[in-house]
Amino acid sequence: MDATATPASQAYIQQEARFGARNYAPVPVVVDHAKDCLVWDVEGREYIDMMSAYSSVSHGHLHPRIVAAAQRQMEKVAVMSRAYYGTTLGPLLEKLSEVTGFERALPMNTGAEAVETAIKCARRWGHRVRGIPDGEQRILVARGNFHGRTTTIIGFSSEPEYRIGFGPFCDGFQHFDYGDMESVKAAATQHTCAVLIEPIQGEAGILVPPPGFFQQLRAWCTEHDILLIDDEVQAGLGRTGKWFAFEHEGIRPDALILGKALGGGLLPVSAFCADDRIMKVFVPNSHGSTFGGNALAAAVALEGLRVLQEEGLVEHCAEKGEYLFRRLREVQDEVRPLVRDVRGRGLWIGVDVDPSCATARELVERLAAGGVLSKETHDTVIRFAPPLTITFDLMDRAVEVFRRVALEKHRELGLGRNAV
Repeated sequence: MDATATPASQAYIQQEARFGARNYAPVPVVVDHAKDCLVWDVEGREYIDMMSAYSSVSHGHLHPRIVAAAQRQMEKVAVMSRAYYGTTLGPLLEKLSEVTGFERALPMNTGAEAVETAIKCARRWGHRVRGIPDGEQRILVARGNFHGRTTTIIGFSSEPEYRIGFGPFCDGFQHFDYGDMESVKAAATQHTCAVLIEPIQGEAGILVPPPGFFQQLRAWCTEHDILLIDDEVQAGLGRTGKWFAFEHEGIRPDALILGKALGGGLLPVSAFCADDRIMKVFVPNSHGSTFGGNALAAAVALEGLRVLQEEGLVEHCAEKGEYLFRRLREVQDEVRPLVRDVRGRGLWIGVDVDPSCATARELVERLAAGGVLSKETHDTVIRFAPPLTITFDLMDRAVEVFRRVALEKHRELGLGRNAV
C-alpha cells in the first residue's frame, strides 16, 4: 500500500485488498473518472493516460459517438444470445469482413476466448482438412508469448510465473524462438497444423520481429499447408500505425484474432476472423458463447470501427508514434545507461530499463506521482501506449514528466545528467 495515498484513496485501496483476490498489484492511483486521454483520481488530481488499458481504450475514454451508440442500443435490447438473429450482429460482421479482408468472423468476448476459438479451429482444421489423427494435432507457439490466461493458454506460456501450480496442462504445443526461422523449422512435425504468433510480443517487452521473419514464416506455412494465425488482440485496429500489424510485414495470415480496442473502450468484445475455407469447420453446436456477439457489444464494436475509419485514427497514429518514439529516444540519450533501449511501432513503445539501475515499477510509480499513467512488464520495460486520440501537447507533457523522473533517478545513482 502506498504511504503517500490520501485517506480517500487509502479507503478504496484497503477495500480491494481486504475483499479481493490478490492477483493484481495495482499502481496506487484510485481512478474516479476519465475523458479521452485524461484521468482523474478520487482527489481530483489529473493524469495523462499513456496506457489505454492495454489498447482497450484506443478510441480514448468514453468516446461520445461510441457512448451514444451504446445508449441507443441499451434502450432497445442488450442480450438475447445467439439463439436468435438480431439487428446489430450482421452489420458488425460485415464491417469486420470489410476492414480485415477476411470472409467471416466469429465474435466472442475476451481476447483469451478468441485465442481459444483459434486453437479449436486450427485443431479441427488440422484433423478434418489435413487428415491429422484427432488428438495428435500440434500448434507451434513462440517463447515469450502472451495469448491470455486460460489454463490451455498458460500451459504453453514460457513464463514460469504464469504456470506454477496451475497444471496439469494440455498437450499439443511446441515452442520456437521468436523471430528465428530455423527454430520454427526445428520445432515442426508432420502433425503441425498451425503457427500461433503475435506480430509484436507485448508482455515480453514490446519485442519487434527482425526484418524478413514474417515473410519467411508466411512462405514456409504456405509450402507446408500450415495455418498462420496472427494474434492481434493488442496490436490490431491501428495501434501500430496500420490497421493491422501484419501489414508492416507485407503478408496476409490465414486467420486473425482481434480484441481489446474492438470493444471501443466500453465492453469486452473479440473476434476470430478467417476465410470460409477455414471457418467452415465450425457448425452448429461445435462452438459458442452466451454473450459472444450480443446486441449491445455488436453495436458498440461497429461504431468503434466506424470511428477508427471516419476520424482517421489509424493514419494519425503512425505520425504520432514516430513523434513519441523520437522524443523518448531523446530522453534515452540523456539518461544512459538507465534506459537501455526504446523500441516499438506506432503508439506502442517500450522503454527498456537497466535492472542494475532501477526497476521499471519504481519508475512507473514515480511517473504516476507526476501525473502520467503507465505500466511495467517483466519489471524491466515501461509501456507507453496512449489512446490513438492523444495530442502532441499531451505527449510532450508526458515525455517531460518521464524526462524529469529519469533524470532524478540518474542523479540518485550518481551518474550525472550528461553521463553516457
